[in-house]
Amino acid sequence: MLEEISIYRTMLLSRYFEEKVASLFSQGVFYGTTHLNIGQEASHVGLVAGLEKKDWLVPTHRCHGFNVARGTSLYKMFSELFGSRHGVCRGLGGSMHMSESATCNAGSSAIVGSGVPIAMGMAFAFKRRCQNQIAVAIFGDGATSRGAVHESMNLASVWNIPVLFYLENNHYGMSAPAERVISCKDFALRAASYGIEYMKVDGNDVLAVRNAAKKARETIICTGKPFLLEADTYRMCGHSKSDARVYRSRQEEEAWEKKDPIARMEAFLLEKGLACKNDIEGIKTEVRAEVDEAYAKAESRKDDVLSIRELDSYLFAPSSVQRHESGKLHRTTYRHAIYEALDEILFEDGNAFLLGEDIGLYGGCFGVTGDLFKKHEGKVIETPVSEEAFTELAVGASMMGSHPIVEIMYADFSTLASDAIINHAAKTYFMSAGQLHCPMIYRAPIGSGTGHGSQHTGNIETMFLNTPGIIVVAPSDAYTAKALLKSANREQNPVLFFEHKGLYSEEGDVGDSNSFLPLKKAFVHGCGDKLLIISYSHAFSTVMKATKDLEEYITYIDLATINPLDELTIVGEAKRVGRVLVVQDTPLNGSVGDSVLSILAQNAMQDLKVPMEIIAAKALPIPFSRNLERAVIPTVEEVRAKVLALLESGS
Repeated sequence: MLEEISIYRTMLLSRYFEEKVASLFSQGVFYGTTHLNIGQEASHVGLVAGLEKKDWLVPTHRCHGFNVARGTSLYKMFSELFGSRHGVCRGLGGSMHMSESATCNAGSSAIVGSGVPIAMGMAFAFKRRCQNQIAVAIFGDGATSRGAVHESMNLASVWNIPVLFYLENNHYGMSAPAERVISCKDFALRAASYGIEYMKVDGNDVLAVRNAAKKARETIICTGKPFLLEADTYRMCGHSKSDARVYRSRQEEEAWEKKDPIARMEAFLLEKGLACKNDIEGIKTEVRAEVDEAYAKAESRKDDVLSIRELDSYLFAPSSVQRHESGKLHRTTYRHAIYEALDEILFEDGNAFLLGEDIGLYGGCFGVTGDLFKKHEGKVIETPVSEEAFTELAVGASMMGSHPIVEIMYADFSTLASDAIINHAAKTYFMSAGQLHCPMIYRAPIGSGTGHGSQHTGNIETMFLNTPGIIVVAPSDAYTAKALLKSANREQNPVLFFEHKGLYSEEGDVGDSNSFLPLKKAFVHGCGDKLLIISYSHAFSTVMKATKDLEEYITYIDLATINPLDELTIVGEAKRVGRVLVVQDTPLNGSVGDSVLSILAQNAMQDLKVPMEIIAAKALPIPFSRNLERAVIPTVEEVRAKVLALLESGS
């Protein structure tokens, strides 16, 4: 089949698929919502025609056309819209998230613009492995106002990342016309400001788009630098199924209908003698039949959906066998234990790299990275002040098989990176039904004791407790810090690794390069039968200092992994001992301790001899004053007084 005929046929597949979807949504056949691309077929099909099959796409939520252009089964797409197990993502992604690794389609992000840094991360991984391929960050004009897009363009330019920024300018960000909400009238200016080569193309001329995409790709491969390609197009439908398009005039729509990309391609085929009218009608009949047949097949199996048990299997990617090895012990600090783990990971793992702000010559905000940049040239990478962009980059790179380790200066800044963690790293494996996963580590220092005030001292690890799909670790001493970090690098899932600033200088025994501890497992110390104390991170250190002469009466649980919690160990030890005290450095509401108490209330209440108790931080931001700072967090004296009272009540 001639390439031009194939391109025309693919455009028709996209149009007829979308029209069928629109009709079915209007009839209430499909659940949820959808964002159609009727009128933008040339932009989608032309782009794909200009790329190589190995190039990865990260589309927008208006993504169906890209799936069709890449050859995704229409039957699987209809099945996905039904939510059935036969869908592209087994019914877990829906209209907006039709990722398909077999066609190098990462699926879209429903958060406008946040797919851009993910595509950049994919391209970054390709560059590090010297692979002759690119990633395409697809976004609309509305997304050009997003900080993530600007951070990504700056970062891609500074690091010469082989990413194609593909701007589908359909002149509306949902209902807002571009001229009303975008200060820059010419996107060439934005490209120039970041030192990125730029080209604009008629997005309704599929062959022009194809040729422009080919040129952009060739330029990226030749120069190793990013490129911005703008396709000027128009959606001939509403933003979503409920959009009546009241913000557009009929005159405007009629003017764009005259530029219908499919009609233009038909005219081209007829003019060049590549097809006659009978050929065109035959192709249309054939394509409509293909769409209808795919729908009928999907409709016949629409009720075949995954079970809840099957859903659980897509929460975490399978992990390697977790082990507990100690190796030979030596004495060092919590800070240096983490340094040792990073040093060993970067030496042992060719796919690992460390990135963050001031982690090179400066040695990291808290001196953890030290001289690693000298020992591991090219694997310790300093970033601009762009937490969202470089964390999203890490997500994209991990999806392509890299093992990035992100260092954030202060955990409080995790609010800036939360989209990358919560909406992408945590959900990619699930939404793609196991096609893609994110083996990355996110490190951040938590806690007070440094006099840095409220915005640098939060125990923000609790922010992620209600996010399924991520492993959250908060080690309490030097040994667990190193062993858990080493294990985290062997995970196939995202691991958030929170290091308490108040522990950095504390010393302890640490294992050698063979030191590992299992994640998702709480660690039991002692075997006393009078009191069970459950804690983690700095609070566990406080507990040990408060009870060093009472250890024979106490069993301690260091939770270590705080999401997901090791419920089996928690419940088992609580039932055995019968008295429980939880100690934590965070306020109670929505905290780890809150979760522990809930677990015990449901599973061990009848076995407890006295009511459970908890010592938590005051429900306040951390104040600057040294005395007040100490007063907010549980102290050794406070913990000891409570322990003595509980032991006496049980005598």
